Amino acid sequence: MAIKNISIRIDEQMLHKLHVVADYEGRSANSQVLILIRDAIEKYEQKHGEIELDAKKK
Repeated sequence: MAIKNISIRIDEQMLHKLHVVADYEGRSANSQVLILIRDAIEKYEQKHGEIELDAKKK
């Protein structure tokens, strides 16, 4: 699995709050975002079924 980069636009206050939550959890902001994304995907798949990916998009 290749690691990809993305950029996001985020309000300064929201970014600060993300860092507070990540610090509390003992994680970096990046790790915290990855966990939030993973949790959102799991919740989606529980409701709608597994997301099927094309082999070339994996």
